[in-house]
Amino acid sequence: MASVWIERRESASGHGRYIVKYRLGGRESAHRYAGSFATRREALARQRWVSGELAGLRVPRVDQFAEAPAKLTLAEAAEAWRASRVDVTEGTAIGHRVQLGRVLPVLGSRAVDEITPADVARLVSELNAAGRKRETIRKSLTVLAQVLDFVGVTDNPARDRVRVRLPREEREEPTPPSAGQIEAVLGLMPRQYALAIVVLDATGMRVGELEQKGLRCGDVDEPNNRWRVRRAVEKGRRGRWISLPPDLFAAVLATLPPREDRTSDRPVFPGLTQELLRTAISRACKASGTPVWSPHDLRHRRISLWHRQGETWALIGARVGQRSLSVTADTYTHVLLDDRELNHAQLVDELLLAH
Repeated sequence: MASVWIERRESASGHGRYIVKYRLGGRESAHRYAGSFATRREALARQRWVSGELAGLRVPRVDQFAEAPAKLTLAEAAEAWRASRVDVTEGTAIGHRVQLGRVLPVLGSRAVDEITPADVARLVSELNAAGRKRETIRKSLTVLAQVLDFVGVTDNPARDRVRVRLPREEREEPTPPSAGQIEAVLGLMPRQYALAIVVLDATGMRVGELEQKGLRCGDVDEPNNRWRVRRAVEKGRRGRWISLPPDLFAAVLATLPPREDRTSDRPVFPGLTQELLRTAISRACKASGTPVWSPHDLRHRRISLWHRQGETWALIGARVGQRSLSVTADTYTHVLLDDRELNHAQLVDELLLAH
């Protein structure tokens, strides 16, 4: 005679499960499994259903209750993608985390195969409403597209250029500071930051190449008054040498410990980061009553000065590590407030006396 019953099983954690079993015939029939449940109420519901099927002379089709495999969410896919990106620098990995921090609050709980161009367009709209710039939104969509490519989504909605549009935005032209504006803030800066500003103005380096994670004592070539920008640090991944005026180079060396106490991985500018330098410059600009400028504006100023002094684009590109000379010409040259060079040697002397 067919029958159905419930068994209680305890787990090591102390949380039991209710197991529903049945058999089609008498005691000699094999026991069959009809489900496992966390509550007795759920188990009783399954027991009644199995009893109904047996009463109708049907073999219970328990497999129809099998739960569909959980769909992969964008948040889960993003975590797997980030873990796979062992090919990127620490700075790039941080950028990925920042961009995903903008995408996941909007789409993170969605299954990756259910995200549509309309969803991506909504993401763009919400980021725009939150005040994000066009370029920031573009970077967020690029990271989203890479995550969806990673998990094999076809017709990637983040790459749909028909239904997903970036907000229109007039590009602001950088206004590199004048020599006088730079001089006005140097006296209000901590020595290490002031020295970094003079170096950036003299070389056109990117701030990320100079900050504490970029330039190290092991990169410094003292006999030749130069240091190297390592491939891992340079944006173009080619690496290059930076030559400095002797007085400026000597001033930087004077901030370092004695040679016997230096380690190759010690930062040349310890504690210097893009964010801290930008904040310090902004405060000094406001305190001195000069227009606010950023550390990267010094790169624009240096390239513009070299161009006005007649240097070729090929030489300028090699000096600043810019792979595309057309980009250098289109992006980094500007009408300057003045073309006066700073007296770097005098500034260094003043900084040493002031501190």
